[in-house]
Amino acid sequence: MTGNSRKAMWAVATLCGVTGMGLVVFASFNLDSADKTASVVAAVAALADLGLGTYAVLQALGEAGGGVRARGTRAIAAGGSISGNAIGARSKVDASAVLPAPPATPAASSASPAAAPPPVEASGDGTVAAAGDVSGNALGDDSEVR
Repeated sequence: MTGNSRKAMWAVATLCGVTGMGLVVFASFNLDSADKTASVVAAVAALADLGLGTYAVLQALGEAGGGVRARGTRAIAAGGSISGNAIGARSKVDASAVLPAPPATPAASSASPAAAPPPVEASGDGTVAAAGDVSGNALGDDSEVR
């Protein structure tokens, strides 16, 4: 939690505490008016909670919703590791130079969205981007991996 988030949390907690104490004091003088006031305060708090909850969900979707995107001539983007690729004119990769990819574990496939790799985007002519390891690739014209 950042310093600003912590300050905001304490400000909201203090405001809620002061409001609660005010309602208790108000109730000791006039119970009927305190009941009506508490109902209005609860309705306003519920609307604020709905707005903040919606904002938090939209933020989370925006962070996790990027996906894999390649823009540009010969641009390449991969959502995971890439290895053993020949990219470019006359590029070659010797099969013995490529290590086999590790088998996917069940835990990795059922990982929470918070543990998911970040969105990947390759933007521009001939760019390459990957969310995982990049190894054993011949990138560019006349490149070779043995």
